[in-house]
Amino acid sequence: MKTFDELYRDILKRKIRLDEPLPADYDPYHLDCLLHPEKYAPVLHIDECQECAYERACQNSCIFDAIRPDEEGKLTIRPDLCAGCEACIEACRDGRLTASRDVLPAMKAVREAKGPAYMMVAPAFFGQFSEKVTPGQLRTAFKALGFTGMVEVALFADILTLKEALEFDRHVQHTGDYQLTSCCCPIWISMIRRIYHELMPHVPGAVSPMVACGRMIKRIHPDAVTVFAGPCLAKKKEAREPDIADAVDYVLTFQEIQDIFQAADIRPEELADLEKEHASSAGRLYARTGGVSHAVSEMVDQLRPGREIHVRSEQANGTKACMEMIRRIKEGQTDANFFEGMGCAGGCVGGPKAILDVEEGTRHVDAYAGKAPYNTPLENPYVRKVLEELGLGTVEELLTEDELLVRDFS
Repeated sequence: MKTFDELYRDILKRKIRLDEPLPADYDPYHLDCLLHPEKYAPVLHIDECQECAYERACQNSCIFDAIRPDEEGKLTIRPDLCAGCEACIEACRDGRLTASRDVLPAMKAVREAKGPAYMMVAPAFFGQFSEKVTPGQLRTAFKALGFTGMVEVALFADILTLKEALEFDRHVQHTGDYQLTSCCCPIWISMIRRIYHELMPHVPGAVSPMVACGRMIKRIHPDAVTVFAGPCLAKKKEAREPDIADAVDYVLTFQEIQDIFQAADIRPEELADLEKEHASSAGRLYARTGGVSHAVSEMVDQLRPGREIHVRSEQANGTKACMEMIRRIKEGQTDANFFEGMGCAGGCVGGPKAILDVEEGTRHVDAYAGKAPYNTPLENPYVRKVLEELGLGTVEELLTEDELLVRDFS
């Protein structure tokens, strides 16, 4: 019988070529996971556990308590609780857990779309598909797959930088006040919501750049299909959360995108370069640890140059470091007032589904940020166009915008 991965790759090749017959000898459960990933958690249990030699390491690794025994005592993954951090996949040395795949329904939706279909790429994308592939060539590759166009989510990181800077100006007025960010990391937000919910008043109710991008596209094209690509499995769960499920139809990882290119025999480095520059250096830096803090700090100084209290930031990488940072906050062992948490070491570039290692990914992100034609969101004319589309006359009105950029944490 085919393994889950063998079935995935076999069907992927057939579907990309629009060849319908299914391969022989497969597990119906595996097929259902591939065709209907929305029914399952971001992490899939693909093989029965006989006796665990590792004292249920998967369950012990889950800080969200998403792995629980069923009525028969077998461990199951709760779709409503699994955040997609992949700690359990790393803990299971027998390889019985794997990340879910959304390629088949996503590409089916793109092929059958009645309106436009947009690929939204995370700020960490640069260099992931080879140093030779430019953003413009990647845009052409997605068009070859049937997408109407590609949007860099970094533009909406610019928008969220403005909002977070304004929120800092509004809420951090005295010594001891502080703000928890970043809205871009679903693991960090899930940790605060589920484990440290008493700290939620310090989290601005902002959506992630991914959600802002998807909502903006659907505001302009209500019948659009929106697909996000990034290095993060947890984004799959974020896109399904009830208060923001209107924004992103499918989430694919960089590794899934590479699988599609290989199955369709698309070589982006050989394609035409459709160059467009929409994001500032600040938005592009969201892909790595410290990028959000740097962007918001710069923006606070630009918006409020005479402000007495400046951004004093502190960052944490990985869930353990984030939990330690929160402990220090609660015990008053830090004088920072802006805390940036990233669920993965190095930030998004260290995501479990990145193609490059964290050091190389960071180098590419820094280089791409250095090439940006604009340094900050205030200098970016495309930010002004988005604000106009939202009907906002001033940057400050972002604080009152409650449709595109705000989420309901209740």
